[in-house]
Amino acid sequence: MITPDPAGRILAMLRDKTVPLSGAAMSKTLGISRSAVWKHIRSLRQEGYRIEAQTASGYRLVAVPSHPTPWEIQAGLGTDRFGRKIHLFQQVTSTNAVAFRLARRGEQEGAVVLAEAQTAGKGRMGRRWESPGGANIYLSLILRPHIPPTNMPLITLMTAVAGAEAIGEVMGRLPEIKWPNDLLFSGRKVGGILTEADMEMDAINFVVVGIGINVNMRRRAFPAVIRDTATSLQEESGKEIARIPLIQAVIQGMERWYDILAQGRGKAIRERWQELARIKGKKVAVSFMHDIVKGMALGLDEDGALLVESDNGTVRRIVAGDVTVGEG
Repeated sequence: MITPDPAGRILAMLRDKTVPLSGAAMSKTLGISRSAVWKHIRSLRQEGYRIEAQTASGYRLVAVPSHPTPWEIQAGLGTDRFGRKIHLFQQVTSTNAVAFRLARRGEQEGAVVLAEAQTAGKGRMGRRWESPGGANIYLSLILRPHIPPTNMPLITLMTAVAGAEAIGEVMGRLPEIKWPNDLLFSGRKVGGILTEADMEMDAINFVVVGIGINVNMRRRAFPAVIRDTATSLQEESGKEIARIPLIQAVIQGMERWYDILAQGRGKAIRERWQELARIKGKKVAVSFMHDIVKGMALGLDEDGALLVESDNGTVRRIVAGDVTVGEG
């Protein structure tokens, strides 16, 4: 379970009290000075927590912020490793870029990077991911898997499954997965995944998985070029969606499916992905580089690549590209 930092422990103590808690009591419990307690209280206030100080009584938690903070995310998270460390920024170039730098410096597996906004959000194949502030989720996770590089596609698949199931928890209905890593409602993109790795020929040093979800972005806020192909959870549900429970569900799902991967149960990941993608048996056209492959989707191979059978019976193994799905 996650052990909070001193500020997080102070917050937990204040949550448990219906009456004011003195600085002296917190100082004694935490083994830090009253001055240090005050500094942590001040940092919590700066993050948006309303904490009253009552003379001769102590401190009382009045309200918590609605925007994500590491402490609100970790409260009740219930994971063993993922989310133990959360780096949260107001604005970054991209959460994947920050996570990649941290991973190279030795940051622990399961560390999470979150941002309210990105100035250079990245999608697949070098595309830009629109990343305005205060409405969506931009999250990256550091992994250090003990799997061969040929199994890398399974990480993208499990992230798509975890993301889809997390959205399903808060929405009451599951999005569809478009191979390999787009999340859709009614054919419109609500989320996407970007997997990047530092690896050798025969070994993976680390993986950074990024997931972006359009949460409370209104249709008019989307750039005109994607307004008809993108959507958000708010647009789909007709109401504002709390981001903290969704972030928690993503992290929880990532740990659960990553454990399944570590146990060598790639088949379970592929089967769940195929349930959510509903691509097997359908006509597809896959474009990549300067080539287009058309045929029937047969499903996934053991490494997570898409198998497509052309009209002449040739089976192609697809590891990258854009898929257009027709009817089976």
